[in-house]
Amino acid sequence: MATTPTTPTTEPEPPRAGARAWAGLAVLLLPALLVSMDISVLFVAAPALAAAFDPTAAQWLWMMDVYGFVMASLLIAMGGLGDRIGRRRLLLAGGAAFGAASALVAFAPTAELLIAGRVLLGVGAATLAPSTLALIRGLFAHPGQRRTAVGAWTAAFSGGAVAGPVLGGLLLEHFWWGSVFLVNVPVMAVLLVAAPLLVPESRAPEGGSFDLPGALLSLAALLGTVFAVKHATEYGPDAAAALALAGGLLGGVLFVLRQRRAAHPLIDLSLFGNPAFSAAVAANGAVSLAAAGMGFLAFTYLQVVHGLSPFWAAVWALPTFLGTVAGVAAAGGLVRRVPRGAVIASGLAVSALGFTGIAMVGPTSPVPLFIGAYIVVTLGVGAASSLANDLVLGSAPRERAGAASAVSETAVELGNALGIAILGTIAAAVYQGTMREQAPAAADGAPGQTVAAAAEQAAAMGEAGRGLLDTAFTAFTQGMNAAALTGAGVMAVVAVFSALALRGR
Repeated sequence: MATTPTTPTTEPEPPRAGARAWAGLAVLLLPALLVSMDISVLFVAAPALAAAFDPTAAQWLWMMDVYGFVMASLLIAMGGLGDRIGRRRLLLAGGAAFGAASALVAFAPTAELLIAGRVLLGVGAATLAPSTLALIRGLFAHPGQRRTAVGAWTAAFSGGAVAGPVLGGLLLEHFWWGSVFLVNVPVMAVLLVAAPLLVPESRAPEGGSFDLPGALLSLAALLGTVFAVKHATEYGPDAAAALALAGGLLGGVLFVLRQRRAAHPLIDLSLFGNPAFSAAVAANGAVSLAAAGMGFLAFTYLQVVHGLSPFWAAVWALPTFLGTVAGVAAAGGLVRRVPRGAVIASGLAVSALGFTGIAMVGPTSPVPLFIGAYIVVTLGVGAASSLANDLVLGSAPRERAGAASAVSETAVELGNALGIAILGTIAAAVYQGTMREQAPAAADGAPGQTVAAAAEQAAAMGEAGRGLLDTAFTAFTQGMNAAALTGAGVMAVVAVFSALALRGR
């Protein structure tokens, strides 16, 4: 009996984006760059702010931390809101708020108003980060083009943390401290004019209202958890930290229960049943935890231990941004021939190797040796992060792109906060312990707390302070080594998890 040959059916290739979409991508990269840049820009502006406001210890802590604190707590809520009201609409509203808050911070006459401006910056940033990544999903339907676009977004978002100190140092060479914030205003003006022309609106197609109770519960869960970590880092695990953590955990449990029952939840919890999505979120969180914590210590190592000015420390760190770009490019090339899970796991393993290299430097090691190890870290970070972000978008339904992006960005921002807290605490504990053993006379004062204070006191002592300076530099470097080993361990564990979760995908 003769059979009729059949032609196998294949899925039609998604349409490729044109020049307008790529121009829209260029516009979307601007807020991604600024959001991360404003996390690190205060590293170089810190001395100028201290001289201008003479803040209390509590005010100083809020100046440095409240931006990331607010942003991390609002990302999930803002991602869900963008899915409902329109991601471009939320992006434009956030851009206007970010620009206005930047002007407020730049001209703030008091520490209180500066802190208030940083709160508004955090609110604006929370709308910008998930909106930009979700809008990329709408601009690029073709998987290859979307992967390239997400890689560019990753490079901009990761590079902002490096560009912040470089730009800040350059501006502070010629202008007052407010210039590091005022530079945001013209960039946001470009976004407000160009985005409506180049970026199409997108939103979740289904009806229903915004899940306000879920948003409030997510806010309570994240605020409580982040506050508990930061408070315990500064004051130790006291009753206030325990109460905040308990409140955060309770808010998290209630949030999960709410999302399971809500008709239109902020997060589709079934996403976490997808190993690709879970592995991507875990990779993003681990990368940001290790990289942010080490970045916080790296600038102190370059400026205090090696005596570089803020600007030249940032210039020396600039090649680490190129490492991120190289990692993104390498991942884009490898993924055409190697399974994506293997590339992500390999990127994490490369970063672990770079952290191990940082763990071997000493106080007198050449700066190029330290930067070389750091470039290895960022090479792996670029490779892992770009594909992880692409996995987040690719494994989530298109109509939930904003909420899925917000989950990933929340993992990143929580990783930033936890990285600075955990790795900073490890480094501080090693430093203080070494100072108590080797310089007990100085251990009870300010030199026993920070290497910057030890360097200041040693300079006032003249030649007699040489021994104190050497001891403090050794103690700080040993603390940084311990933090780097912790970062290497985190990256190695998540590399194994990613390899197993993404095996065969």
